[in-house]
Amino acid sequence: MDRHDIAVTGLGLVTPAGIGVATNWETVCAGRPTASLDESLADNPVRISSRVPDFDAAALLGARRAHRLDRFVQYALVAVHEALADAGLDATSWDAPRVGVVLGTAQGGQSTVERQYQVLLDEGASRVSPLLLPMQLPNMLAGQVAMECGARGPNLVVVTACASGTTAIGTARDLLLLDRCDIVITGGSDAMVTPLIMAGFAQMGALSRRQDDPSAASRPFDADRDGFVGGEGAGILVLERLADARARSARVHARVAGYGASADAHHLSAPDPQGRGVEAAVRAALADAGAGPADVQHINAHGTSTPLNDRVEAEAIERVFPDGPLVTSTKGVTGHLLGAAGAVESVYTVLAIEHGVVPPTANLTTLDPAVNVDVAAQVTEGKVDFALNHSMGFGGQNAVLAFQAA
Repeated sequence: MDRHDIAVTGLGLVTPAGIGVATNWETVCAGRPTASLDESLADNPVRISSRVPDFDAAALLGARRAHRLDRFVQYALVAVHEALADAGLDATSWDAPRVGVVLGTAQGGQSTVERQYQVLLDEGASRVSPLLLPMQLPNMLAGQVAMECGARGPNLVVVTACASGTTAIGTARDLLLLDRCDIVITGGSDAMVTPLIMAGFAQMGALSRRQDDPSAASRPFDADRDGFVGGEGAGILVLERLADARARSARVHARVAGYGASADAHHLSAPDPQGRGVEAAVRAALADAGAGPADVQHINAHGTSTPLNDRVEAEAIERVFPDGPLVTSTKGVTGHLLGAAGAVESVYTVLAIEHGVVPPTANLTTLDPAVNVDVAAQVTEGKVDFALNHSMGFGGQNAVLAFQAA
């Protein structure tokens, strides 16, 4: 099978930029930041987050169903419903054993863990919910999606920290290339904005402390950046073989043209200071796609807004692309969605190709002089035939996807 013949036929989003693809795209292209002070973090050293707005799980999923699901699964299910509808797929009529689910998350049901640990402390072990493990386990993300839509093919969750969503999509593509599936529901979801997790990030010095101006806290590649803003959400893509999609007259948003992954093998949390790992993943994705640097018009960068990450990633981009495609980081709008980031940003990359629009990097006022790449400060219209999405994670995880116009 031609490695370029994997089609994206469905998209779904639940993020701080809104619920649904259309709302997200409008918010991201307008460059409207979503970060604000978070009352749930009132006792934390950093009280900024980017939350999904107006998310009513009971209304969207049913009260009884929502009560039995952690938020990281709730977000995914809502995004899956949108993606399947967008793909024009009917779960009651497909060949269920040939439908796979491959999703990424960095943590699983963290809010459930923290709530139930408090129950243990306050009320004792006999009061801990029997739903603790079904709600908390990371694999339940894919398991619940499979149960929701009757997908009985390969079912797995990958965990590569903040690269999880991108790794999941690359793995899903490989299942199609290996003819293990005809359809794969893929992407990522995370809901890690909890007091414990955010306290941990704050103690590491990873979070922005711009608490007097939270909407400006996430500012990738800006000279005045001081850390990331924690966010939450889900991004889902439906992948099929291009021939199958065309046979059923499905709309094809884009093609998954290539995938590359690597490990820094350097540090617990910091990227390789020369960016050799992410550079290797970029070159691997280009080689897998049969493309060269000159073919790339746009990069949705990992761009977390931390001082080291942005500089290292920019240096790697500069080495691979001396003439420079247009780079953006949509984390200026959404904050950092952690294990969901790569999946959400893959959807944005596909939309950039489909609409011929590169979103701006929100809050970019003064480009860091050490960043010698072309970072989009304004929304930019123009043909985008080929684009990359970069993801980097703690432990030196790097994953890069190449998308191509359909």
